[in-house]
Amino acid sequence: MSTVPPAKVVDCVVIGAGHNGLSCAAYLARAGRSVLVLEAGARIGGAAATREFAPGFRVSAGAHLLHSMPLRLRTELRLEAHGLSMAAESMPTTALLQDASALVIDAAGGAIEAAAHAAYDARMRRLAAAILPALLRTPPRLQGRSWSERLEWLRLAMRLRLLGRRDMRELLRIGAMNVFDLLQEHFESEALKGALAFDAVLGTHYGPRSPGSVFTLLYRLAGQAAAGGMGLAQPKGGMGAVCEALASTACAAGAEVRTGASVARITVEGDRATGVELQSGERIAARAVISSADPKTTLLCLLGARHLDAGFVRRIAQLRTRGVAAKLHLALDRAPAFAGLDARRLRGRLLIAPSMHYIERAYDHAKYGEYSAAPAMEITVPTINDASLAPPGRHVLSAIVQYAPYTLTGGWESGRARFLELALGLLERHAPGLRESIVATELLAPPDIEREFRITGGHWHHVELALDQFHCLRPVPGASRYRAPLSGLFLCGAGCSPGGGVIGTAGRNAALQVTQETH
Repeated sequence: MSTVPPAKVVDCVVIGAGHNGLSCAAYLARAGRSVLVLEAGARIGGAAATREFAPGFRVSAGAHLLHSMPLRLRTELRLEAHGLSMAAESMPTTALLQDASALVIDAAGGAIEAAAHAAYDARMRRLAAAILPALLRTPPRLQGRSWSERLEWLRLAMRLRLLGRRDMRELLRIGAMNVFDLLQEHFESEALKGALAFDAVLGTHYGPRSPGSVFTLLYRLAGQAAAGGMGLAQPKGGMGAVCEALASTACAAGAEVRTGASVARITVEGDRATGVELQSGERIAARAVISSADPKTTLLCLLGARHLDAGFVRRIAQLRTRGVAAKLHLALDRAPAFAGLDARRLRGRLLIAPSMHYIERAYDHAKYGEYSAAPAMEITVPTINDASLAPPGRHVLSAIVQYAPYTLTGGWESGRARFLELALGLLERHAPGLRESIVATELLAPPDIEREFRITGGHWHHVELALDQFHCLRPVPGASRYRAPLSGLFLCGAGCSPGGGVIGTAGRNAALQVTQETH
């Protein structure tokens, strides 16, 4: 008769070595817990990894810019001391316009309507600062009765009250508004409005006319405020360098990180999570299991609905998790030349979003399971700032392409080549001669993102960022404080508060909850 080998025992098992999982592990290890991080893939980083997509060409596989990781977290974990440095900070944004000069946009205002833009930007950042605590702290329950939860609601209320009457009234007016109407109030330039609106819908299932798109813009601005004066930044070595630094600080504090270790299930005894079992059959016992995987994967697949209340399972199953953004990577034999654009502007990010109407028409297709006939794009050429990502004299172009729905009519197997051709044609119109310089291409549609990064629906926020899936409602009531309904199981991924992007706050806050419960 065969015998089952005894389980390894640790204080904490963290599922997934993405940035949130590694952040959580670092804080737990620094608090004196024995921590084991299990990553199914061959490399750490998840969607924030740097990998080779063509011989000699490396790229940030998913996220390609850093702009919302809090300064407090970077300081507490001493990420610079563990190798993190920036190839570029405060990167400018340039809107590409066909048959016209490019429009440069920065914090001081655009090249046109500069005064109006500066005033608008200052006010929006004041309003975003008021919701900043909602991004940094553990959300209190809506009906929380503890003094700590009441105090948290009071802090948020005071932050809003300190805005003053005019700004508080403005926040209440625009909070659930659509960004199309907001920008119509402030600007005349279609190009400026298009560029500003793009940040409100980037990575979301929204168009500029969607109610709540102002909220997603405020979320982005609040994240930038938490990050200090870094602005849009490109880590040296790609986004994978962020995760390498997080892993380094976690391991320095005593954590262990294992790759190629796929978790098959979360083990349960007596209504409590007791550890994990790997695909290999190895069992690991733990006082706490913390998952950075998306909520559907964690609760419905690894744990299983039988361990949860039927109503809770229904809410998890109904979470909106289908992505609409594709990622395009190009290996080039020379730097691209965009029409009407000074070559120095390649150090920043470039947008193809010439008007709000353009973006809205692009979004219309996604409503019906179609990819955009004329997509919007966020483009970077990371090798301009960091030559180590490609062979000498060669370059990488990285672009987020919207809209590309997860469930494509006709399927991505047949639609992929047509969408790639459409995206390349759009780039060629803005950068004549680009096609001739292409050495290799890679297109990651949402199903590819789902498969490669193990994210249900291929949505980089794990769960759509919206007012009904935010803060104390994220991912759902009953799991909004990084605790699953099952004792001993915690969540720390982008499906938790505050949301997606390379932030790390969910990992930090989850670690604090674990240490409070397992002291």
